[in-house]
Order: sequence, then C-alpha cells, then structure tokens
Amino acid sequence: MRPDTPAENVDHTAEAARLERTAGLYPEDAEALLLQAAAHRELSGDRAGATALYDRLLSSAESLDTPHLVRALKASNLWEYGHEAEARAIIDGIRASAPRDPAPWVIVAEALETHDELEQAEKTFTEGVRLLLTDVAEPPYATHPLLFGRHRVRRMLGAAHDDWDVTADALHSSPVSLDELHDPKRVWSLGSDNPAELAAEISRLRAELGTYREALSRPFPVAVLHWPTTELTELLAAYPALASEYPSHEEHLTVIEASLRELAASGTPNLGIVTGTVPSYEAFAASESTSPSDPNLLPQYATTLAARGRAVAWPPQRGGACWCGSGVAYGECHG
Repeated sequence: MRPDTPAENVDHTAEAARLERTAGLYPEDAEALLLQAAAHRELSGDRAGATALYDRLLSSAESLDTPHLVRALKASNLWEYGHEAEARAIIDGIRASAPRDPAPWVIVAEALETHDELEQAEKTFTEGVRLLLTDVAEPPYATHPLLFGRHRVRRMLGAAHDDWDVTADALHSSPVSLDELHDPKRVWSLGSDNPAELAAEISRLRAELGTYREALSRPFPVAVLHWPTTELTELLAAYPALASEYPSHEEHLTVIEASLRELAASGTPNLGIVTGTVPSYEAFAASESTSPSDPNLLPQYATTLAARGRAVAWPPQRGGACWCGSGVAYGECHG
C-alpha cells in the first residue's frame, strides 16, 4: 500500500502497524519499511508517532543506508506539529553535511517553502543543484525534483530565468509549461467567476497531477543482482550448480556493469543494483518452495529485493563510491 493513498481508501494507522510488524520479521529491510510506516503515521495525523519511528531508525545500532533522508523527513514532520526550532536545527545540519542524495535536499527545501521561507528554500534548492549537477551532462531522474522545485520557488520570488531554470524547462514533459504551472497568479484564477478561467486552471491542474502520478507510478528499479566476494564464495560452495552463472567474481562484476550500460543504452529507466546474501537467498528459496540451486530463482530474488526497497540507484552520483564495494570512486573503478 503506497503512503500517498487517500485516507478514505486505507486505514493508515493499521497499515503503519502492519509495516512495523513486517520490519520486525525482516530486520535487513527495516529502514525502508519503517520509513513507509512513518509516512502512514503522518497521514493518520500521528505526527509524534512518526517522529518516534524516525528516532528509532536514527538511534539504531545498525548503520542506515539513507541517514540524511531520515533526518530530513524528521525535520519536515517536526515543523508540521510545532517543533520549528528543532526542525530548523536539523535542516541546518543537513545543508552543512552536503549529502550526495537529492531526496534530503528536496525535502528540507520544500519544508522551508511550505512555511513561506522562500528565500531560504531557493538557496537550499540551489545548493543541492550545484553540488549534484555541476558538470553533469544529463541530470539523473532522481535530481529532477530539485530542478523543478527550484524553478517553482524562483518563479514565486519573481527571479529571472537562469541556466538551471532552462534545464528544468527542457526536462519537463507535461504539455503545460513550468512557467504556467508555477505562476503565482494561478491561485487568483481559482477564485474567478469566469468559467473560461476556471476551465483553463482545471486543465493546468490535471496536467500537473498527471505528471505527479507518472512520477509516483514509476516501477521498482530494473535491478541487477550483485554478490560481494565472501557471499559469492559461500553461495558457490553451498550450491555448485550456480557456478555456470558465476565463473568468477571479477567476471560477475564486469557482467553487472555491462548489463546496466546495455539497459541504459536501450532507454530503460530507473536502473538499480541489489546486493544478495546467502541467508536471505535461502530464505527466499524456501518461501518459493524451490531449491536455491535453481538459476531461474536469481532474477526473481533480485526483483523481490528491489520491491522491498533494497535497490541502490545506478549509476552512482558524481564522486560517489563504486557500487561494487571497493571503496573507490565509481569514476575510477567500474565507471
């Protein structure tokens, strides 16, 4: 159940409780599951309960995959129920830490925008854009909300278009331009008595909603399965029939990068990598009532990991570490 589902169609409190129970059964996926649970808590009006889940993640002994995202969501939630000072302190910390993930930038900038801090919102969007997109030929899909949000806030501030705004316009696929969608005067037309003005605004809103729905409905990443060295060694020792799939670890890594590049060249969007572990794979095989030796199970396992929020976007952000776990920058490794 997606957290944006309207309240009349789902019991958000029950869904949050279900996700929390599931997180207890699958601790390796607790981060993704508890973030979804927190979203349902927010939608149910239980802001304090959502904060408790964010705190639970941040205080966990396990390292988080997206700590900046968790902090950003916590800040946004805190501000919504009166904890402005704490929210601002968290936002300042996120901006100072300069995360390489666009999501925290978008969340904290939109929090500032929501509370009429337009100048600070514009500065935050711009900081994120400069950090993640300077000298990048094609902005990754995940960075588009940064550019669109920055365009929106600058339009509200009456700022002239700059090169980043032009890029946002070029990336925008809706038949209604960003300038129209982000026009501050649009709100006035909603109170108009002129049927033609109202009809035009309804058309714009439908186009904007269509773009939003398209973004929400993007499928899980097309995920390629990656086995770290120790896991692959253990896997092949236990299930030698899979040796034909993995002649060597070096070749395994080469095939992953080549496969992803081929998919990207064919126009496949939203690519990712999921990392397997032998215990998790064996548990998945048991749940499917089949043998781990069956090579046909491997792509199903990868898809399931992606559906549980375990996929890491490919390619890594500029300057980010390589997906293979070498610790070396992607551009100096498999990139």
